[in-house]
Amino acid sequence: MQLKKVLIAILVLLSIVFLSLQLLQYEIEAAGARTLLLFFLTALYCHTVKTKRFYFFMFLVTFTISEILNFTSWFILLDFDSIDYFYYIGNGLYILSYIFLIIQVLKTMNIREVVTKFPLHIIILLVLDVFCVLIVTSTTRGQLSYNEYALEFLYNAVIMLLLSLALINYIYRDDKKSMNLLVGSIFIVFSEVIQLAYFYISEINFLNVLCSLLLVIAFLFFYLQARLNHEEKEYRPISQSENLKA
Repeated sequence: MQLKKVLIAILVLLSIVFLSLQLLQYEIEAAGARTLLLFFLTALYCHTVKTKRFYFFMFLVTFTISEILNFTSWFILLDFDSIDYFYYIGNGLYILSYIFLIIQVLKTMNIREVVTKFPLHIIILLVLDVFCVLIVTSTTRGQLSYNEYALEFLYNAVIMLLLSLALINYIYRDDKKSMNLLVGSIFIVFSEVIQLAYFYISEINFLNVLCSLLLVIAFLFFYLQARLNHEEKEYRPISQSENLKA
């Protein structure tokens, strides 16, 4: 219990430090604080959550490794033949981490039942996903090479898929765990969209701070959902007489 309190206190302090450094535009120091934040969040998950989910754990680990690479890139130049390997490896790990989270969501769902119950929802969400990914990624057109643009497209497609699955999961489960996952996914998407706006449209520091704040909130909700189990719902079968009345 004492270790849990210490880890929570460290996370709160690091969150404040991280956001303050972003506000003051100390990017290198902020990157270091963000890396420590993810590291201690992973430690808190390992210490406090009894029923650990492998894919959620891998999501945290992979995301943390990507943050370490991001922090390292401030000090080490890994650029051969005009290729920024830190950019590709780091974003590749972010994509992989979200894929792990998507797998974790899929593992808790009966795919056949979901497709049978919500076909219209799924079709509408897929259409919206394609539309949103095209619109959001188009903001980088002309500023990135073909390979970088393809990577950004894949990145945006994965986080939109995560959001759609979290929404379907909430409709399917309708419990506190799925709600926390959905809210966390919404904050992740908003954070990523604002980050794109900061990088490719206008480098206003407020956007950078807001992006960081939303990311912190997203991981808070991800941690909260990780502590919960899905509520098992009991369905009362409809009797023949009730069926006739209906």
